[in-house]
Amino acid sequence: MVARVLHDNLGVQQVVIGPDVALEQACELAEAARLDRPELGVILLRPRVDVTTLSSALRSGVREVVPSDDHTALGEALRRSRDLTSRLLGHAGGAAKDTGRIITVFSAKGGVGKTTLSTNVAVHLASTGSKTLLVDLDLAFGDVAISLQLLPSSSIFDAVAMSGHLDEQGLAQLVTVHEPSGLDVICAPNDPGDADRIPVNVVNELLKIARQNYEYIIVDTPPSFTEHVLAACDISTSLVLIATLDIPAVKNLRVAMDTLDMLGSPKDARVIVLNKADTKVGLRPEDVVTAIKTPIAVNIPNSLAVPASINRGVPIVLDDPKNAVSTSIRLLADTHLREVVIGAAEAEADPSTRRSLFRGRR
Repeated sequence: MVARVLHDNLGVQQVVIGPDVALEQACELAEAARLDRPELGVILLRPRVDVTTLSSALRSGVREVVPSDDHTALGEALRRSRDLTSRLLGHAGGAAKDTGRIITVFSAKGGVGKTTLSTNVAVHLASTGSKTLLVDLDLAFGDVAISLQLLPSSSIFDAVAMSGHLDEQGLAQLVTVHEPSGLDVICAPNDPGDADRIPVNVVNELLKIARQNYEYIIVDTPPSFTEHVLAACDISTSLVLIATLDIPAVKNLRVAMDTLDMLGSPKDARVIVLNKADTKVGLRPEDVVTAIKTPIAVNIPNSLAVPASINRGVPIVLDDPKNAVSTSIRLLADTHLREVVIGAAEAEADPSTRRSLFRGRR
């Protein structure tokens, strides 16, 4: 009955299935709709959302599963589903293309401001109208959620149940929206123990699906070359490498660059950032350039406004847009990252010119 109504009424683009409908019937309807009208958005309401329900629903073509008593979540799900329907209708008949740019932010030393830079760059790109996703790949101790004052109902760990069949609808189910900027975020698991239960292929699959649906994917990383980080670097179009004015940070930056050289990572895709570059500690930016034999793209000054903005959970590019730190971050995003990303895309077209970082490690 419902399937016939949907078939005969092409103006209906979104369907919400109530919590009283059996899961099996809801999945059958979604699967039939996916074959007959792939642009149709199906959202399922459940009294309780668990992994089994989520996995079955997403496999059948349901776009999102929402708690039946969460009206705000339902509204957000409908908004995302309408956006997806519009894109599908606008590109009907065309094959999916990898148009997004993956920008991985890395430092081999902790405490250099990597997460602060990742969140601020992502928030700036999103707030200027670019469809942007921020992925917290520090799987054990990620701080993206707390830095943006997010209360995620899902995390990257939920992608494990969708391994091998993750699609755009499944990706949307993992996202938490940062409302002030419109940034989409996939957070790290709440339980550090879940980090070891996330296979590398899940991260690879997630990023490949993400770049089909976003203009920019910013990847925040832990301070080490884990297999997950290598997988992200392997398909990134740009690597942002960060250091501060201290000998350990500069040494680790040099080691990281040497490691990337050994693994065949293209040098022209790297963007070197020196954080707290005006700190008077006996080491100068020129000394860093001499040590790493590579120009610094952006020197970000030190400012007490940064920890203050972190404690408020508001990125400094929004909290204090006229601050010199905000200006430097916008310079990085608008001048260096956008240009480097475009240049790297041309090299990406010929995969024979790049070695796989992940395969090289293994």
